[in-house]
Amino acid sequence: MSQIAQTRLGYVLPDTRGGADTMLSALVARLQSEGRVVAGLVQCRAPEGSDHPCDMDLAVLPSGPRIAIAQKLGSGSRGCRLDPASLEAASTEVCRALRSGADALIINKFGAQECQGRGLCDAIALAMTRGIPVLTAVNRLNHDGFLQFAGGLATRLDLREDVLHQWLNAPVPA
Repeated sequence: MSQIAQTRLGYVLPDTRGGADTMLSALVARLQSEGRVVAGLVQCRAPEGSDHPCDMDLAVLPSGPRIAIAQKLGSGSRGCRLDPASLEAASTEVCRALRSGADALIINKFGAQECQGRGLCDAIALAMTRGIPVLTAVNRLNHDGFLQFAGGLATRLDLREDVLHQWLNAPVPA
């Protein structure tokens, strides 16, 4: 059995946009307070006065930096504002953190970029080859793409902190 098959890839499927953000941030804080090293990304909104409600920063775990991933297109813009280069920079930082050692990888969202094999896919693969459990949120629009990416290795979890905490703390099957 390969090491990838021995690790765990878990996901939540929130009902609302950003529905997992607060829960994942709280879970990260809990794990860190227990002395666990968590790599990954959690979403945090841009400072007050941003042009658009989709403006956001990602906090790279375990200790930064914050990376703005939305392009500044003005208040009248529509459609996706994601800056793919900024997301790739975030992925590079996450991979660096994973190489330094981590107990878990938590990624705020498996989105359209990941469905196309970009974004955080390299970080997820790196964690899985190292036997590090991976937890992410997936919206319904990207669910099929995520399941295709996961290749049957993903476990859907309830969006409850106690369930997620217990899953991350369970031993990896031998």
